[in-house]
Amino acid sequence: MKSPLLIAFDGPAASGKGTLASVIAADYGLPFLDTGLLYRAVGHLAHVRQIDPALAASLIDAETLADEVLRGRDAGERASQVAAIPDVRAALFKYQQDFANQPSGAVLDGRDIGTVIAPHAPVKLFVTARPEVRAHRRWLQLVKLNPDLTEADVLEDIRIRDARDLVTVKRPSGKSRGCALARYLRLGYRRSHRNCAIPCEKPSVTLRSLMPKSGHHFFG
Repeated sequence: MKSPLLIAFDGPAASGKGTLASVIAADYGLPFLDTGLLYRAVGHLAHVRQIDPALAASLIDAETLADEVLRGRDAGERASQVAAIPDVRAALFKYQQDFANQPSGAVLDGRDIGTVIAPHAPVKLFVTARPEVRAHRRWLQLVKLNPDLTEADVLEDIRIRDARDLVTVKRPSGKSRGCALARYLRLGYRRSHRNCAIPCEKPSVTLRSLMPKSGHHFFG
């Protein structure tokens, strides 16, 4: 019997991993979970209802995740803060694992999918870019809702979130062993999409076997 196709996308904030993960999920007809949205929802609920973030984590449902306010800058900042709380991460751990282990297969993106949530995933991709490049991408998304927002403000947010992720998440986070490294924003969408599809079609393909002879990072 063929094993379900489970694809893990990891990477820092605004790297483009969510965009690529959602399209790959559509390509293969797989359910998709943006795990960062879970933490945004927890932070938003805790703030709006003035409740403990761990309690907010137990109240997450499909309707909550569909709220457009979760795509905003404030929700992103609150997500980074509540993600540092062990009880919140524990409360969302089973939700994410159950999603990853469904018989149909799945695509998940986040910070520790390939290292913690689904270390058994046959396909793992790490999507990254320099902070300045990620800040520009995020600014283009947010300035439509907040015309006064500057790119410098977004870059500062990105750097703060990167630093917080490094020091507050006690569980393994980042690029897992054997995963492919994608520099999405350097190549552009179309080429990155195709490169991400290579290990999905051939799960045995690893970062080492895909690296060009020049020694540069795969997709970079």
